[in-house]
This record gives sequence, C-alpha cells and structure tokens, in this order.
Amino acid sequence: MMSGSRGRLELVVKKRLMSFMIWQSISSSLVFLCFLCLPFSSPHYPLLSFLLFLSSQLLLSPTFSLLSSPHPRPRLPLSLLFATAASFSAALSLPAAAHPSSPFPRLALRGFLIGSLFASHYLFQRRWLLHFPIIQRPPFFSFKMGVPSAAQQAFKLSALAFVISGVLLELLPHPFKFSVATTRFFAEQLTTFAATFAIFFSWELTHHLHWVLHTKRSIFAPPKGSAAAETNPSEHLLSALEETTPTSLLRYLAHLDLCMVCENNVDTWRRAGFFEETSETYKRVVDVCLKPLEHLATKLGEGSGNSVDKATQLSNQLLSPTEARFDFKNVEELYNFQLYAWCSRSVASLTACSRKEDKFGVAQLSGSNAAVVSTLLSCLLAVENFMGKKTNLQSPNQLLGPAGIKWATVNSGRVDVAAGKRRSGPVNSKAYAIADVLKTSIYQIVSAFHDEMLAGAKANLLEKDWITTGKPLFGTREMLIQKLRIFLDFRAT
Repeated sequence: MMSGSRGRLELVVKKRLMSFMIWQSISSSLVFLCFLCLPFSSPHYPLLSFLLFLSSQLLLSPTFSLLSSPHPRPRLPLSLLFATAASFSAALSLPAAAHPSSPFPRLALRGFLIGSLFASHYLFQRRWLLHFPIIQRPPFFSFKMGVPSAAQQAFKLSALAFVISGVLLELLPHPFKFSVATTRFFAEQLTTFAATFAIFFSWELTHHLHWVLHTKRSIFAPPKGSAAAETNPSEHLLSALEETTPTSLLRYLAHLDLCMVCENNVDTWRRAGFFEETSETYKRVVDVCLKPLEHLATKLGEGSGNSVDKATQLSNQLLSPTEARFDFKNVEELYNFQLYAWCSRSVASLTACSRKEDKFGVAQLSGSNAAVVSTLLSCLLAVENFMGKKTNLQSPNQLLGPAGIKWATVNSGRVDVAAGKRRSGPVNSKAYAIADVLKTSIYQIVSAFHDEMLAGAKANLLEKDWITTGKPLFGTREMLIQKLRIFLDFRAT
C-alpha cells in the first residue's frame, strides 16, 4: 500500500511537469511567430530558425523545474546547471531570431552573455523560490493576469542585457568586430534588441507558467463516494505529509491542501475524517503540523541560548538584540514563512473546529489541545525574542499575574537603535509576518474556547488543560501561562 501511495504522489509531479512542458512549447512558439511579424525580422530560413529557437527554449525549460523549490535553502549544483543552460539557450536563440547577415559566432557570443546576465539576475533575486498565492484561481486566469508583468520585466531585463552585452562584446577580444558607423552594425543592434526581448519574454512567460502550474492546489483525497472515502479518507493526505521529503514540492502541496480542508467548510467530509473514534488520525495530523513549528522554535531558541539553565536563559532574553547570542545561520528558517503559516493556521482551525465537530472528544482526551497551544505560544515567544521583544521580570508590587511577567520592549537608546536596524531588514519583516500568523492562530483557539478557558482560569485549571507539563521549547512554563492569560484578556498585540 505504501508503494501504491508513493506512485500516486509521484504521478502528481509528473503530470504537472508534462503540462508545463507542453504549454511552454506553445507559449514560446507564439512569441517567435509574433517576432516574425516585425518588419525588420526576416530570417533566411524561417522554419529552421523556428526549430532552433524552440529547441533552445526546451533546453532551459526543465531546469526551471529542477531549480525551483518552495524551500528557501538554495541548491548550488542546480543553480550552476540553470546558469549554464540559460547561457547556451540564449547562445542558440539569438542567432535564430537576430539579423541573418550578422556572423553566427558573434551572435552566439552575445547570446551567451545575455543568458548569463539573465541567470545571474534570476538566481540573485531568488526567483526560483515558489511563493504560493493567497487566492487559488483557475490556471488560465492566473496566467493571463501575469502576462503584462512578464512583458514589463522582460523589457527591463532586455534593455539592461542589451547594453551590457553590447559593451562587453566590444571590449572582449574576438575576430568578429566591425566598424560602428556601418549600416550593418545598426541593423544588428535593432534586431538584437528585439530578439533579446523575444527571448526574455519567452523565459518570463515560462517562469510565470511554471509558477502557475506548480503552485496550483492538489487534492490528496480519494473520490467522494468511493470505498476509500468512506473507510479512510485521510490516508492519501497523510502519506503525502509523512512519506515525502520535507523540502519537496509534494510536502508543501499537502500542507496547502490540509490548510484549506481545516479552514474551509467545502470538504467537511474530509475534516470529519480527522475526528475518527480511535484518535489516531487526529494525532497524526496535529503531529505533522507541529513539527515545523517546533523546529522553528528550537532553532531560534538555540541561537539565543535557550538550551542553558534558567538563570542564564532569562539573562540572555534580557539582552539587547545585538548582545543576545543569535546564530544567524538559523535566520534562513524565517524565510520558510509559508510552511509555518500553513501549519499554524491548520492546527489552530482544526483545534477550533474540534469544539463542535469532535463527537468523540479525541482532541481533548489525546492531549492535543495542550500540545497545540503550548507549541504556538513557545514559537511566538521565540519569534518575538528574535525581533527584540523582551520579557521583563517585575518587582513583587508590580506583578500582573502568577508569574509576574510583563511584556515590553527594552527602553535603552542603544538597544532601540540596534533593534531598529534589525526591524528594517527583510529578515525581520518575515519574523513580524510569522508572529502575526501565530497571534491570529492563538486568538482563533482562544475565541472558540473562551468560556471554557475563563472557567478554567477561575478554578486555577487553565494551565492543566491548555499547557503541557514538560519543559517548553522556548522560555519557561510560567511564561507560557502568563502569555496565554494575556491572550485570554485580548491584550496581546
């Protein structure tokens, strides 16, 4: 059964790759045919030029799929492969589309330079990173909406590459130079710019098409009404969440599908399958959602010295952002924002829905509610600590709760400057985004169980029902309890 589910999962990626290659060929063909309609575009052998142009595009297209990944960690070997493919693809495409009187080696050299510039920009801007859209639209409309921006981006890049490659072509020693004042030179420049735009526009459409097809939602479920849907509707999804590589596209697609099932009321029969009587499915779903969040809290905790004894831990948390012992190698974890957002939203929505949909009480009896709230709070503490938001211990006459913890930012001018520098960077913008998602998720659970939590707080049972007894991933148990009370009073900002 495991091999069968693995085969079905691999088929999802193969179908997307096949669709991508087919539609990419169509879009590249249309770009070249439109280019042939220009008055100054007149290759001697149009059919041969078309086949050469299309073949060069197909040389680069598979590397888009090989390089792209939803995980933010770059892969150097595939980056080099992409840069090489882009350089040689442009070296073939430019002679196929440019002025026929220009020497083939000269055009191939300029195309190689143009392709290298495009690859450098593509890799430096991390455009290989797959960002999933907030709203899932039909592929045709998503592709159509991106065509104008693709043309604008292609024009900017082609203008820049045209100038840089032209300068390099005149500076580099080669035997194919001719006088700048000749008519042949100006004809070459005109057709070269148009051909460069055609190449880059085709590549931008390919990039956008790849994004549309590979970020489209996949439904990991058996057909509704089938025997599998009646007996075990969650097995396909759980297989994708547990058996695939953590950084693979399939794992991210599975988390996207899980998030939409937990948040929306369209596939309620699938969500009902999570609350089956044995509670095994519910615990597996919660576990796959909490693992990435636990990983984030642990990594940020290691960077700030959270693994040491309590006294050292609290003193580290009172340091400024520049004094705290952050391991900036773990900063890249913050770029995996969309996975953390899906996991947080999924587990919060599922916990909130369990109040009305959990007929067997598996969420409460399995201890999953306490694990979910504790993990979300620990992760939030770790992220806020990274951003410079500190936990200040108050004097006895200033206690606000059982632990006497007040949340505030450090007031010294030196720390404010340091924190300001970090807040202005892209890394900290990701941290703020993750913190917002975590707060929203915690508030979703608190709003659903507000009456129960208030009653538990009055009876001093709040921590027993909603906070795990072991040591948290970040901070202390008292911090988690006080933070939960702040959410219960709707004072967390």
